[in-house]
Amino acid sequence: MTVPVPADVLARLKAVLGEGGWSQDPQRLAPKLLEWRDRWTGETPLLALPKTTADVAAIVGICAESGTPITTQGGNTGLVGGQIPMGEVLLSTERMRSIRQTDTFDDVLVAEAGVTLSAVHQAAAAVSRRFPLGLASEGSASVGGVVSTNAGGTQVLRYGMTRNLVLGLEAVLPNGEVWNGLKRLRKDNTGYDLKQLFIGAEGTLGVVTAAALKLYPVMVSRAVAMIGLNSPDAALKLLVQAKDETGGAVEAFELMGRLGIDFALKNIAGTRDPLAKVHPWYVLAEFSSGEPGSAEASMERFLASGLEQGLICDAVVAQTDAQSRALWAIRENQSPAQKPEGATWKHDVSVPVSQVAAFLAQADAAMRAVAPGCRIAAFGHMGDGNIHYDVLRGDHVADAEHAACRDAGSRIVHDIVAAMGGSISAEHGLGSMKTEEARRYKSAVEIEALTAIRRALDPQRIMNPRVLF
Repeated sequence: MTVPVPADVLARLKAVLGEGGWSQDPQRLAPKLLEWRDRWTGETPLLALPKTTADVAAIVGICAESGTPITTQGGNTGLVGGQIPMGEVLLSTERMRSIRQTDTFDDVLVAEAGVTLSAVHQAAAAVSRRFPLGLASEGSASVGGVVSTNAGGTQVLRYGMTRNLVLGLEAVLPNGEVWNGLKRLRKDNTGYDLKQLFIGAEGTLGVVTAAALKLYPVMVSRAVAMIGLNSPDAALKLLVQAKDETGGAVEAFELMGRLGIDFALKNIAGTRDPLAKVHPWYVLAEFSSGEPGSAEASMERFLASGLEQGLICDAVVAQTDAQSRALWAIRENQSPAQKPEGATWKHDVSVPVSQVAAFLAQADAAMRAVAPGCRIAAFGHMGDGNIHYDVLRGDHVADAEHAACRDAGSRIVHDIVAAMGGSISAEHGLGSMKTEEARRYKSAVEIEALTAIRRALDPQRIMNPRVLF
């Protein structure tokens, strides 16, 4: 818990923000102080609601002068607790909702930090473009949060993570100064790329207030299929084949174990079993192309070849947009479908794509040894090696008993990941959940370099002080 914020500092912040720009109402604060999985509950002396970059600069300036810590929050969709304040002033970007510009010559969209990902998609579509970053939480996830956590999503295989999709940023530094780096250049070789420091910094180097985002052409040909198969190894072979078949037009290649499908059928209304027979593993594949009919033809050839080789047991191809959405809903509801099932050890990890099957085999054996009867729901982005590996309590195990073993169980999973040259956080960040654990897997040289960067920009460590190094 941080030191209480002096009354005079709170008074200054309220005066700068004006009517409607702050709140101390417990009901107004409550949803912002609770992480959606109910794992973290925080507290704050003041919810700051800036509407402009100038407002943010004024808030940060006062906090810098007084040494007052700040936690910045976007849509509160983070999964590692970094957005939940523990006594700090809570700066929400929810009122910064302006899309400043769209430009189809530069293929750029400039959006403020509080704009939702869904609103970005709509604005891009309005000018016949797309922003290719898709998240299940896109209705509430905001631009600032997506940038600050370097969010991934389902199109990473083709377009990369957030850091590959940002041309420029505007940010307020920890001393209250505004850095205007909203460039739209594809090439700028003039020294350190400051925007890349802020992408994935989880609010520790300042407050991102706006971003210039890359836009892409709308794909006119799209094919979505749900594929049943016997093993992750078969999925790996199919992934290589899909990339070869399409010449790089694989939009997504998502892996799901059967247990996750069962949870969705049980706990998510309207879910239907995608295939007539039950299979141990499933892949949701999407191909897209700018050439009419190309993706559909590629999918047909790909599935025929996979069936002939015995890699595919069965498959269904969506014939309408509604069917595509229904198949994608199964994937997007993998996490929500787990919530009613009790205590879970959740892991957002990545390994080299070639090691996904080996990781799943080793981790499964280790978890069944340490937690007999546990239920393992593994799913994620097969195309980029990012697996959400979730270990749920056994049917006859109490939530408290399973939760008590979380740290020990997660250490085993993360050690397996590290031994394979992987990462203990693929796309969610470190937050409060993994900051200290990350020290175990990073070298002293790396930690010192990271600490030096932070020390240079935020010597008082007032920006999201509990997160990162």
